[in-house]
Amino acid sequence: MTVPSSFTLALWATNLSTPISGLGAWADRVESKMAEAAAGGAKLLVMPEYAAEAWLSFKPEGLASDREIAWMAEQAPSALELLRDLPARHGIGLLAGTMPWRVDTKKGGGFSNRAWLLLPDGRAIAQDKLSLTPGEQEPDYWNLTPGNELHIVEWEGLRIATLICLDIEMPALSVLLAPQAPDLILVPSMTHRLSGNSRVFGCAKARAVELICAVGATGLIGRSPGTTLNPTNVGACALFLPCEPSLGMHGVLEAIPPLAEHEADGPLVFARDIPFAEIRRLRASGAEVWPGAWRADHVTLVEDPLP
Repeated sequence: MTVPSSFTLALWATNLSTPISGLGAWADRVESKMAEAAAGGAKLLVMPEYAAEAWLSFKPEGLASDREIAWMAEQAPSALELLRDLPARHGIGLLAGTMPWRVDTKKGGGFSNRAWLLLPDGRAIAQDKLSLTPGEQEPDYWNLTPGNELHIVEWEGLRIATLICLDIEMPALSVLLAPQAPDLILVPSMTHRLSGNSRVFGCAKARAVELICAVGATGLIGRSPGTTLNPTNVGACALFLPCEPSLGMHGVLEAIPPLAEHEADGPLVFARDIPFAEIRRLRASGAEVWPGAWRADHVTLVEDPLP
């Protein structure tokens, strides 16, 4: 499978503070940003985790906090249908952030935090968040169900995985991914404070080093006018590379600093000409010290007692 000679990724740190009047207006906003990304030469636009929280701008009056997820999940299938044709129309892929999605569980119905990767060839690939935050598991908060599958998607000669926010912080998922040789990991995130943004983006850079791959991360900015639970969001955009001499030493192809507010829709950042061919060469034989998809199965943990 030959990697593309040129591939540009667009990362949109979406500003939630702009009011939205309905799903149609939200889809129009997404399409406008896709058109801008396509005009800038991007092959794929990535939106943040819980980009769907913008829908709370037009939620029913009096909707209780513990009903927000269920209500957004009711809107989600219609929202997805509004987006389905956009990749073919604009000729670029779309990771449409994440949205609550109704799922069946052993205990009955539930809701996942689901990302949708929509491609120009008509595919719509779902990826549920695997590792939930305490708030996402709280019965009186959003009470979500974690996913149990991690998808590798082949497109444009690349092997792509999506790790949603906290998922990128889990080394166990990096170990699971390593034998699959991903080329690109997409990280939609939502972090309320700078500390959370620092964790997600710090771990995203670590995954680029561990897996010898590119990692693109983007987060939400601001506060949805209708939210009752998330008064702040701090987000950034970055495309991380392995820290190798042939890739510029420092492991960052493109990045903007974290923002808590923005005067418009939120910055659109282009990570241009991601060097996938060189990344694959390094992964195969050329990295300075990388030992390959290394596991610690042969290592015995020894706890030395106190004297």
